Amino acid sequence: MKPRTPPPAARALLAVPLVVAPALVAGCAVRVPPAPRIAIAPASGAAAVPPEAGLVVSAKGGRLTSVLAFAGRDPVPGTFDPARTVWRSSWTLRPGTQYVVNAVATGPQGVTAQVAGRFRTLTPRREVAVASIVPSDGETVGIGMPIIVTFTRPVEDRAAVERALVVRGPAEGAWHWVSSTQVVYRPRKMWPSGGHVRLTAHLAGVRAAPGTYGTADRSVAFTVGRAMVSTVDTRTHEMVVRQDGRVAQRMPISAGMATTREYTTTSGIHLTMDKGNPVRMVSPGRRKGDPGFYDKLIDYAVRISNSGEYVHSLDNVWAQGRANVSHGCLNAHPDQARWFYEHALRGDPVVVTGTTRELEWNNGWGFWQLSWPRWLAGSALRHDGARTPSAVTPSALS
Repeated sequence: MKPRTPPPAARALLAVPLVVAPALVAGCAVRVPPAPRIAIAPASGAAAVPPEAGLVVSAKGGRLTSVLAFAGRDPVPGTFDPARTVWRSSWTLRPGTQYVVNAVATGPQGVTAQVAGRFRTLTPRREVAVASIVPSDGETVGIGMPIIVTFTRPVEDRAAVERALVVRGPAEGAWHWVSSTQVVYRPRKMWPSGGHVRLTAHLAGVRAAPGTYGTADRSVAFTVGRAMVSTVDTRTHEMVVRQDGRVAQRMPISAGMATTREYTTTSGIHLTMDKGNPVRMVSPGRRKGDPGFYDKLIDYAVRISNSGEYVHSLDNVWAQGRANVSHGCLNAHPDQARWFYEHALRGDPVVVTGTTRELEWNNGWGFWQLSWPRWLAGSALRHDGARTPSAVTPSALS
């Protein structure tokens, strides 16, 4: 029997798949680009991770669009590189802590990838912490105020610790290591009055010595008050106090009698350190009954060194403005000494001239006795600015 030929309409319908099929085949052949590859270091599941390397998230074949990391419940700060292919934690990691990381990256044609991981940092054998910071948080200070950080243990890797000490303020400055447990920050020139300064010690996770890590951060903020600078000429027996450049007090004084080294007032840039009313003053190296022994309570005393020097009240007006008869202190009329006591802030400069004994840079807060290059030489990071000198004279106050 001869096969029947379909009508024209049926033949048209049968022809449709022949046209559509190639299009479907072509659609299935479209190549989807591979998803970006995300890597987290330290690797997920790692334990006893050294915290000093920090956290790094990287992407290949795409850009990181999101990185969320937590130390316990605390978010971990970090930054992307310009290409957004690498994210790094801003600081070292907290010891003995579990970290959780979630990262997302996007590649060509919007293809995304997401990775999650968790790891734990090591628990250190020994811990180092900030024992104290001067000045206190919220304090208003004088324009010469240093920042003094004291640690609970000796620091061997001083550069690592110094990098973790971030000062944000209105003046250039640098750190100087006084000892293995203490480091001091000083601006190149005196702080500008009214400035705000913040120190953040990002100590958590910093390896200070073998097996010794910082476990907590610490932060203080302080304000620089009015510029009060006192200049003392022991030859004319006068102390002139200026506030913001204007003379506030002219005080007749009596300085050290200079019969011995200990009774000689030191010349140099002192800073007011603390004060008391009264302060007990006892003759050094002498016992009761010895020549020159004294044990007195002195009113309105403001300390300016660690060798027993104060600006204080004493009712010997016959000598003030005329002769140096003290045991090394600067004594003034009770009314003026009280004024100075009430107006002094920690860190106010007291510049003494006219004696044969120079203030040692490490006597109290005599840090302004060092030139800028010598100050920088005490930094573990060896600042490039060390090539620029600054004189240790009252000009450092400008």
